[in-house]
Amino acid sequence: MNALEVKGLTKVYPEFTLEKVSFCVPQGHIVGLIGRNGAGKSTTIKGILQLIATEGDVAVFGKNMDVDELAAKQMIGYVGGGFRYYPMNTLVSIRKAYSPFYPTWNQGKYEKFFAQFDLSERKKVKELSEGMKVKFALALALSHGAKLLIMDEPTSGLDPLSREEFCDIVLRLVREEGVSVLFSTHITSDLMRIADDIVYISQGRLLAACPLKEMLNKYKLVRFSSLADATAAKAIGVKAVKEGYEGLLPRDMQISTNVTVSDATIDHIIVHLEKANEGEWVC
Repeated sequence: MNALEVKGLTKVYPEFTLEKVSFCVPQGHIVGLIGRNGAGKSTTIKGILQLIATEGDVAVFGKNMDVDELAAKQMIGYVGGGFRYYPMNTLVSIRKAYSPFYPTWNQGKYEKFFAQFDLSERKKVKELSEGMKVKFALALALSHGAKLLIMDEPTSGLDPLSREEFCDIVLRLVREEGVSVLFSTHITSDLMRIADDIVYISQGRLLAACPLKEMLNKYKLVRFSSLADATAAKAIGVKAVKEGYEGLLPRDMQISTNVTVSDATIDHIIVHLEKANEGEWVC
């Protein structure tokens, strides 16, 4: 059974349309949701959570959000970027306000996460580092038995070491707690470390929903010194770099001998496809 199934999710605004987006989060997988700013990532998450009216179907562990919204949402934990609690609030006051909304709240699990994350309920929000705020949000999200974690830019504002620690925590949650994850981020290096699958949205349209390895294996990064090189005419999204120029090519395409080839990252794929305005299916 999939942890999350999204079918034909559509939202029409005057100047933007999220168009029939469909994908799934397999149980026990970390799925990265990527795309440039304004692509439709946050609209997709809001639609999944029923925070905006949309067309299409959303199911969480087989429970349709339109038919059994309360039961479906009990299985979801949400962690967003930014922390919108009043700075003078203590963590204990936030927990006391939050926990009654969940009949399945497990105080023992909450205390376990607090100890694991080295948090103190006596602290006020203003006393927390950005990394501690994210850990507290995770503790709240997971202490009511949530099995699907939906995260919208949770590592924005974190330093590299805090992001590394956060990614380690997410991996442990998947392995030890059986959690499934939808992770929306523009910091794609985090996804290179921990994601199993990628969902790529561009201008409101779905361009990829596949295993990360499949996406990375479709392209190679090529660098060349001159636009006169024969490879330049074939490369996707050519742009100037310190060494000359670079672009993407299908991995199986033949190239000239004076071209440097390396593996493409998620960042490379997004940047060059967006630069070329390629609206084709990626994988």
